[in-house]
Amino acid sequence: MLKDTNFHSILPPEFYQQPTLVLAKSLLGCLLVKETSEGIASGFIVETEAYMGPEDRAAHSFGNRRTKRTEVMFGKSGMIYTYVMHTHTLVNVVSGGLDKPEAILIRAVEPYSGLELMHERRGLADFRKLTNGPGKLSKALGITMADYGQTFTKPPLYLASGKKPEHISSGPRIGIGNSGEAKDYPWRFWVTDNPFISR
Repeated sequence: MLKDTNFHSILPPEFYQQPTLVLAKSLLGCLLVKETSEGIASGFIVETEAYMGPEDRAAHSFGNRRTKRTEVMFGKSGMIYTYVMHTHTLVNVVSGGLDKPEAILIRAVEPYSGLELMHERRGLADFRKLTNGPGKLSKALGITMADYGQTFTKPPLYLASGKKPEHISSGPRIGIGNSGEAKDYPWRFWVTDNPFISR
């Protein structure tokens, strides 16, 4: 589990300048915060997946594919890339720098604040299942397609300092079976033994 410091400052733009695979690990333990008219909900990031752009068959920007959906990936690091998959909104951190379309999927968070809101939005009582998946965490926190193209350095959706994990594990990414050799790259990272990771 992650121990909390109770003081969370918004992470500066420089934080996002790290290489994508390094940033994917650095995001673990950071606090993901969403402010809405209903209130604030947040959680510590406990699982991420890196997508390495044009050379990565599993990335939306494979082969430098530039569409209305992927346009934000060509922007500056630290921008918000949301997209819908099977009716669920998924949230990513744009990385790699301008015109280098890489991104990091936030796969799971450990609930921190706004628990009542999360239970209400998810319609379930089981605390452990509130945010243990990329679609679940977006619904619980109130992240929507309206967040697309904004930046994680200011409200309403932002990342703040949290707690460094003691141990980080890595392994293949999930749900990308049709991406050739890319399906085996060990670019999924998680806080070892955290009960809120997706699987």
